[in-house]
Amino acid sequence: MKYVKRGAAAVLFFVGLVGLLWASSWIVTPKNNMKEFGMEEVSANGILGEKDNTIDVLVLGDSESYSAITPMQLWKETGYTAYVCGTSAQTLDYTNRLLRRAFEDQTPKLVILETNAIFRKVALSKAMLSTLGNVLPVFQYHDRWKDLNENDWKGNVKFTWTNDLKGYRYNANIVPSKIVDYMVPTKDIANIPELNRQYVESIKNYCDEHGAKLIFLSTPSTINWNYKRHNAVAQLADDLQCDYVDLNLMTEEVPINWHTDTRDKGDHLNHAGAVKVTRYLGIYLQNRKELTDHRDDPHYAKWDDSLKKYEAKVKAK
Repeated sequence: MKYVKRGAAAVLFFVGLVGLLWASSWIVTPKNNMKEFGMEEVSANGILGEKDNTIDVLVLGDSESYSAITPMQLWKETGYTAYVCGTSAQTLDYTNRLLRRAFEDQTPKLVILETNAIFRKVALSKAMLSTLGNVLPVFQYHDRWKDLNENDWKGNVKFTWTNDLKGYRYNANIVPSKIVDYMVPTKDIANIPELNRQYVESIKNYCDEHGAKLIFLSTPSTINWNYKRHNAVAQLADDLQCDYVDLNLMTEEVPINWHTDTRDKGDHLNHAGAVKVTRYLGIYLQNRKELTDHRDDPHYAKWDDSLKKYEAKVKAK
Protein backbone atom coordinates (compact mmCIF):
# COMPACT_ATOMS: atom_id res chain seq x y z
CA MET A 1 0.00 0.00 0.00
CA LYS A 2 2.90 2.36 0.75
CA TYR A 3 4.26 1.96 -2.79
CA VAL A 4 0.79 2.44 -4.29
CA LYS A 5 0.42 5.76 -2.46
CA ARG A 6 3.86 6.89 -3.60
CA GLY A 7 3.03 5.91 -7.16
CA ALA A 8 -0.30 7.74 -7.03
CA ALA A 9 1.40 10.83 -5.59
CA ALA A 10 3.99 10.75 -8.39
CA VAL A 11 1.27 10.46 -11.03
CA LEU A 12 -0.70 13.34 -9.50
CA PHE A 13 2.44 15.47 -9.36
CA PHE A 14 3.20 14.75 -13.02
CA VAL A 15 -0.37 15.48 -14.12
CA GLY A 16 -0.34 18.70 -12.13
CA LEU A 17 2.99 19.75 -13.62
CA VAL A 18 1.78 19.10 -17.17
CA GLY A 19 -1.41 21.02 -16.42
CA LEU A 20 0.57 23.97 -15.09
CA LEU A 21 2.87 23.96 -18.13
CA TRP A 22 -0.13 23.75 -20.47
CA ALA A 23 -1.87 26.68 -18.76
CA SER A 24 1.35 28.69 -18.76
CA SER A 25 1.82 27.93 -22.45
CA TRP A 26 -1.63 29.28 -23.26
CA ILE A 27 -0.92 32.48 -21.34
CA VAL A 28 2.49 33.26 -22.87
CA THR A 29 1.57 32.31 -26.46
CA PRO A 30 1.29 35.54 -28.51
CA LYS A 31 -2.36 36.34 -29.23
CA ASN A 32 -1.49 38.02 -32.51
CA ASN A 33 1.45 37.71 -34.91
CA MET A 34 2.84 41.23 -34.48
CA LYS A 35 5.94 42.17 -32.53
CA GLU A 36 4.02 44.16 -29.93
CA PHE A 37 2.12 40.97 -29.04
CA GLY A 38 5.37 39.08 -28.44
CA MET A 39 5.62 37.24 -31.75
CA GLU A 40 9.16 36.41 -32.84
CA GLU A 41 10.36 36.76 -36.45
CA VAL A 42 7.28 38.68 -37.55
CA SER A 43 8.20 38.78 -41.23
CA ALA A 44 8.32 34.99 -41.48
CA ASN A 45 5.28 34.56 -39.24
CA GLY A 46 3.27 36.99 -41.34
CA ILE A 47 2.03 33.88 -43.14
CA LEU A 48 -0.19 33.24 -40.13
CA GLY A 49 -2.31 36.26 -41.10
CA GLU A 50 -2.86 35.10 -44.68
CA LYS A 51 -6.31 33.91 -45.72
CA ASP A 52 -6.65 30.17 -45.13
CA ASN A 53 -5.54 27.84 -47.91
CA THR A 54 -4.29 30.57 -50.26
CA ILE A 55 -0.54 29.88 -50.33
CA ASP A 56 0.69 27.69 -53.21
CA VAL A 57 4.41 27.69 -52.41
CA LEU A 58 6.02 27.78 -48.97
CA VAL A 59 9.69 28.82 -48.90
CA LEU A 60 11.87 27.98 -45.90
CA GLY A 61 15.48 28.75 -45.09
CA ASP A 62 17.94 31.29 -43.77
CA SER A 63 18.69 34.78 -45.09
CA GLU A 64 19.57 33.38 -48.52
CA SER A 65 15.87 32.59 -49.01
CA TYR A 66 14.44 35.98 -48.11
CA SER A 67 17.14 37.74 -50.13
CA ALA A 68 16.70 35.71 -53.33
CA ILE A 69 12.97 35.10 -53.76
CA THR A 70 10.44 37.91 -54.09
CA PRO A 71 6.88 36.49 -54.02
CA MET A 72 5.23 39.63 -55.37
CA GLN A 73 7.36 39.37 -58.52
CA LEU A 74 6.25 35.74 -58.80
CA TRP A 75 2.62 36.81 -58.38
CA LYS A 76 2.97 39.51 -61.03
CA GLU A 77 4.44 37.15 -63.62
CA THR A 78 2.64 33.86 -62.90
CA GLY A 79 -0.29 34.42 -60.56
CA TYR A 80 1.16 31.90 -58.09
CA THR A 81 1.12 32.71 -54.39
CA ALA A 82 4.29 32.14 -52.36
CA TYR A 83 5.38 33.09 -48.87
CA VAL A 84 8.99 33.15 -47.67
CA CYS A 85 9.28 31.99 -44.07
CA GLY A 86 12.98 32.80 -44.03
CA THR A 87 14.86 34.03 -40.98
CA SER A 88 18.44 35.09 -40.36
CA ALA A 89 20.76 32.13 -39.59
CA GLN A 90 17.76 29.79 -39.56
CA THR A 91 18.55 26.32 -38.26
CA LEU A 92 16.51 23.28 -39.16
CA ASP A 93 14.81 22.98 -35.78
CA TYR A 94 13.16 26.35 -36.44
CA THR A 95 12.56 25.42 -40.09
CA ASN A 96 10.67 22.43 -38.79
CA ARG A 97 8.57 24.63 -36.49
CA LEU A 98 7.74 27.16 -39.19
CA LEU A 99 6.72 24.35 -41.54
CA ARG A 100 4.21 22.97 -39.07
CA ARG A 101 2.88 26.42 -38.17
CA ALA A 102 2.26 27.22 -41.81
CA PHE A 103 0.37 24.00 -42.41
CA GLU A 104 -2.07 24.73 -39.61
CA ASP A 105 -4.03 27.03 -41.94
CA GLN A 106 -2.39 26.58 -45.34
CA THR A 107 -2.16 23.73 -47.84
CA PRO A 108 0.77 24.57 -50.11
CA LYS A 109 1.40 22.16 -52.94
CA LEU A 110 5.13 22.87 -52.97
CA VAL A 111 7.61 23.45 -50.16
CA ILE A 112 10.97 24.92 -51.16
CA LEU A 113 13.89 24.48 -48.76
CA GLU A 114 16.83 26.81 -49.45
CA THR A 115 19.73 24.48 -48.88
CA ASN A 116 22.20 26.65 -46.98
CA ALA A 117 20.24 25.90 -43.79
CA ILE A 118 21.01 22.20 -44.22
CA PHE A 119 24.61 22.87 -43.20
CA ARG A 120 23.91 25.02 -40.14
CA LYS A 121 24.74 22.85 -37.14
CA VAL A 122 21.93 22.37 -34.63
CA ALA A 123 23.06 21.90 -31.04
CA LEU A 124 21.43 18.89 -29.38
CA SER A 125 20.31 21.04 -26.41
CA LYS A 126 18.68 23.52 -28.79
CA ALA A 127 16.96 20.71 -30.65
CA MET A 128 15.55 19.30 -27.41
CA LEU A 129 14.31 22.71 -26.26
CA SER A 130 12.76 23.31 -29.67
CA THR A 131 10.94 19.97 -29.51
CA LEU A 132 9.55 20.87 -26.08
CA GLY A 133 8.56 24.30 -27.42
CA ASN A 134 6.56 22.71 -30.22
CA VAL A 135 4.46 20.85 -27.66
CA LEU A 136 4.45 23.36 -24.82
CA PRO A 137 5.09 26.94 -26.03
CA VAL A 138 6.09 28.05 -22.54
CA PHE A 139 9.54 26.63 -23.34
CA GLN A 140 9.73 28.95 -26.35
CA TYR A 141 8.11 32.07 -24.89
CA HIS A 142 9.33 31.81 -21.30
CA ASP A 143 10.82 35.32 -21.49
CA ARG A 144 7.41 36.87 -22.13
CA TRP A 145 6.35 36.92 -18.45
CA LYS A 146 7.60 40.47 -17.99
CA ASP A 147 5.60 41.73 -20.98
CA LEU A 148 2.24 40.08 -20.36
CA ASN A 149 -0.89 42.24 -20.53
CA GLU A 150 -4.59 41.78 -19.86
CA ASN A 151 -5.23 40.31 -23.30
CA ASP A 152 -2.72 37.50 -22.67
CA TRP A 153 -4.74 36.31 -19.68
CA LYS A 154 -8.18 36.30 -21.27
CA GLY A 155 -7.80 36.85 -25.02
CA ASN A 156 -7.98 34.27 -27.78
CA VAL A 157 -5.31 33.76 -30.42
CA LYS A 158 -6.21 35.63 -33.61
CA PHE A 159 -3.51 36.30 -36.17
CA THR A 160 -4.38 39.33 -38.29
CA TRP A 161 -1.15 40.77 -39.72
CA THR A 162 0.62 39.82 -42.90
CA ASN A 163 3.57 41.21 -44.79
CA ASP A 164 2.92 42.87 -48.17
CA LEU A 165 6.31 41.61 -49.39
CA LYS A 166 5.34 38.09 -48.26
CA GLY A 167 8.55 37.51 -46.30
CA TYR A 168 10.94 39.00 -48.86
CA ARG A 169 13.50 41.52 -47.55
CA TYR A 170 14.03 44.23 -50.16
CA ASN A 171 17.60 45.48 -50.48
CA ALA A 172 18.95 47.29 -53.54
CA ASN A 173 22.47 47.98 -52.23
CA ILE A 174 25.37 47.00 -54.47
CA VAL A 175 28.66 45.72 -53.02
CA PRO A 176 30.41 43.64 -55.71
CA SER A 177 31.99 40.26 -55.17
CA LYS A 178 35.62 39.69 -56.07
CA ILE A 179 34.93 35.95 -56.33
CA VAL A 180 33.34 34.77 -59.57
CA ASP A 181 34.53 31.23 -60.35
CA TYR A 182 33.47 29.59 -57.10
CA MET A 183 31.83 26.41 -58.44
CA VAL A 184 35.00 24.42 -59.15
CA PRO A 185 34.03 20.82 -60.03
CA THR A 186 35.07 18.13 -57.56
CA LYS A 187 33.90 14.70 -56.47
CA ASP A 188 34.35 15.60 -52.80
CA ILE A 189 31.18 15.70 -50.71
CA ALA A 190 30.55 18.14 -47.86
CA ASN A 191 29.45 16.71 -44.54
CA ILE A 192 25.83 17.09 -43.46
CA PRO A 193 25.58 16.65 -39.66
CA GLU A 194 23.52 13.60 -38.74
CA LEU A 195 21.00 15.59 -36.70
CA ASN A 196 20.49 17.94 -39.65
CA ARG A 197 19.86 15.00 -41.94
CA GLN A 198 17.25 13.70 -39.51
CA TYR A 199 15.52 17.08 -39.55
CA VAL A 200 15.46 17.13 -43.35
CA GLU A 201 14.04 13.60 -43.40
CA SER A 202 11.37 14.70 -40.91
CA ILE A 203 10.51 17.70 -43.09
CA LYS A 204 10.26 15.44 -46.16
CA ASN A 205 8.01 12.97 -44.33
CA TYR A 206 5.78 15.79 -43.08
CA CYS A 207 5.42 17.17 -46.60
CA ASP A 208 4.56 13.71 -47.95
CA GLU A 209 1.95 13.20 -45.25
CA HIS A 210 0.31 16.54 -46.11
CA GLY A 211 0.31 16.19 -49.87
CA ALA A 212 3.13 18.67 -50.58
CA LYS A 213 6.25 18.13 -52.67
CA LEU A 214 9.58 19.14 -51.17
CA ILE A 215 12.08 20.87 -53.46
CA PHE A 216 15.69 21.67 -52.57
CA LEU A 217 16.83 25.03 -53.97
CA SER A 218 20.37 26.42 -53.82
CA THR A 219 20.27 30.14 -54.55
CA PRO A 220 23.38 31.89 -55.92
CA SER A 221 26.02 32.76 -53.32
CA THR A 222 29.78 32.98 -53.85
CA ILE A 223 30.37 32.94 -50.08
CA ASN A 224 28.14 30.08 -48.98
CA TRP A 225 28.11 27.66 -51.89
CA ASN A 226 30.59 25.33 -53.57
CA TYR A 227 30.68 22.06 -55.45
CA LYS A 228 31.20 19.99 -52.31
CA ARG A 229 27.92 21.27 -50.90
CA HIS A 230 26.22 20.75 -54.25
CA ASN A 231 27.31 17.11 -54.24
CA ALA A 232 26.08 16.59 -50.69
CA VAL A 233 22.63 18.04 -51.39
CA ALA A 234 22.37 16.19 -54.71
CA GLN A 235 23.08 12.93 -52.89
CA LEU A 236 20.55 13.77 -50.15
CA ALA A 237 17.93 14.70 -52.76
CA ASP A 238 18.51 11.37 -54.49
CA ASP A 239 18.19 9.48 -51.20
CA LEU A 240 14.92 11.24 -50.30
CA GLN A 241 13.61 11.36 -53.88
CA CYS A 242 13.34 15.15 -53.89
CA ASP A 243 13.81 17.49 -56.83
CA TYR A 244 16.95 19.61 -56.55
CA VAL A 245 17.65 22.87 -58.37
CA ASP A 246 21.09 24.42 -57.98
CA LEU A 247 21.06 27.88 -59.51
CA ASN A 248 24.80 28.25 -58.87
CA LEU A 249 25.34 25.91 -61.84
CA MET A 250 22.71 27.57 -64.04
CA THR A 251 24.54 30.69 -65.10
CA GLU A 252 22.76 30.96 -68.44
CA GLU A 253 19.25 30.50 -67.02
CA VAL A 254 19.99 32.82 -64.08
CA PRO A 255 22.68 35.25 -65.31
CA ILE A 256 23.83 36.70 -62.01
CA ASN A 257 26.34 39.50 -62.42
CA TRP A 258 28.46 39.43 -59.29
CA HIS A 259 29.49 43.04 -59.87
CA THR A 260 25.91 44.35 -59.71
CA ASP A 261 23.57 41.70 -58.25
CA THR A 262 24.90 41.26 -54.70
CA ARG A 263 24.55 43.53 -51.68
CA ASP A 264 27.45 42.18 -49.63
CA LYS A 265 30.30 40.81 -51.73
CA GLY A 266 28.52 37.66 -52.86
CA ASP A 267 27.00 36.49 -49.58
CA HIS A 268 23.44 37.52 -50.51
CA LEU A 269 21.75 38.73 -53.66
CA ASN A 270 20.30 42.23 -53.86
CA HIS A 271 16.97 43.07 -55.46
CA ALA A 272 18.32 42.88 -59.01
CA GLY A 273 19.59 39.37 -58.30
CA ALA A 274 16.35 38.36 -56.59
CA VAL A 275 14.32 39.40 -59.64
CA LYS A 276 16.49 37.15 -61.84
CA VAL A 277 16.11 34.19 -59.47
CA THR A 278 12.37 34.70 -59.09
CA ARG A 279 11.87 35.05 -62.85
CA TYR A 280 13.53 31.70 -63.41
CA LEU A 281 11.62 30.17 -60.50
CA GLY A 282 8.36 31.29 -62.12
CA ILE A 283 9.28 29.57 -65.39
CA TYR A 284 10.33 26.45 -63.49
CA LEU A 285 7.02 26.31 -61.62
CA GLN A 286 5.00 26.93 -64.78
CA ASN A 287 6.77 24.03 -66.47
CA ARG A 288 5.79 21.76 -63.58
CA LYS A 289 2.11 22.48 -64.37
CA GLU A 290 1.01 21.90 -60.78
CA LEU A 291 -0.19 25.37 -59.76
CA THR A 292 -3.07 27.66 -60.74
CA ASP A 293 -2.85 31.25 -61.96
CA HIS A 294 -4.99 33.21 -59.48
CA ARG A 295 -4.66 36.68 -61.02
CA ASP A 296 -8.30 36.81 -62.20
CA ASP A 297 -9.70 35.26 -59.02
CA PRO A 298 -11.43 37.87 -56.78
CA HIS A 299 -10.61 35.65 -53.80
CA TYR A 300 -6.99 36.83 -54.23
CA ALA A 301 -7.70 40.53 -54.77
CA LYS A 302 -5.52 41.54 -51.79
CA TRP A 303 -2.48 40.20 -53.63
CA ASP A 304 -3.00 42.90 -56.24
CA ASP A 305 -3.07 45.47 -53.44
CA SER A 306 0.20 44.10 -52.09
CA LEU A 307 1.69 44.16 -55.59
CA LYS A 308 0.98 47.89 -55.87
CA LYS A 309 2.77 48.51 -52.55
CA TYR A 310 5.67 46.33 -53.64
CA GLU A 311 6.08 48.16 -56.93
CA ALA A 312 5.82 51.53 -55.19
CA LYS A 313 8.59 50.48 -52.79
CA VAL A 314 10.83 49.34 -55.64
CA LYS A 315 10.17 52.52 -57.62
CA ALA A 316 10.83 54.74 -54.62
CA LYS A 317 14.27 53.18 -54.06
